[in-house]
Amino acid sequence: MSHTPHPSLLEPRVTLSLESIAVPDIHPDAPLSFRKARLSDIDAVHELIGYWAARGLMLVRSKALLAETIRDFHLVLAEPHGGRPGGLGGVCGLHMLAPDLAEVRGLAIHPNMQGRGLGRDLVAACEREAREIDLPALFAWTYQQGFFEKCGFTRIDKTNLHPKVWSECQRCAFFENCNEIAMYRELR
Repeated sequence: MSHTPHPSLLEPRVTLSLESIAVPDIHPDAPLSFRKARLSDIDAVHELIGYWAARGLMLVRSKALLAETIRDFHLVLAEPHGGRPGGLGGVCGLHMLAPDLAEVRGLAIHPNMQGRGLGRDLVAACEREAREIDLPALFAWTYQQGFFEKCGFTRIDKTNLHPKVWSECQRCAFFENCNEIAMYRELR
């Protein structure tokens, strides 16, 4: 007699509720510092991006992908303040796609730090880095069109994207059903 295992044993699944995705409780008025990411920051970056991805506001990034691209990321760090611990206040990456284009990606701001202009500061840090290496243009996928417009980006039709963008997109779980908005910014 053959035994058939319970379906949950055949395909283990991990289901996370929004309540299980949390970030440390940092003080909204904490003093801030900015720097490039380090390998020791992977867990905090993964946690902050995961917090917003669990709410459907950005794409999740695996720790393995973060390890491969950690040099892309700029961070804003909140110092311990008001009896609360410090922590990651925000993150944003500049990822080279081609000699004439880089993607601004993985922009996430801690929920307690929203409204302080940190998103704009992090995008500006990516832009400065792009200008330092003479990059002529930036690109971003986003659900926050208005924010990127305030940062000088313009919405573009997805069919006008650089072929290298599409090679990156093919690895995304939402490739066939993408609803992100394509934004573009000339730097020259």
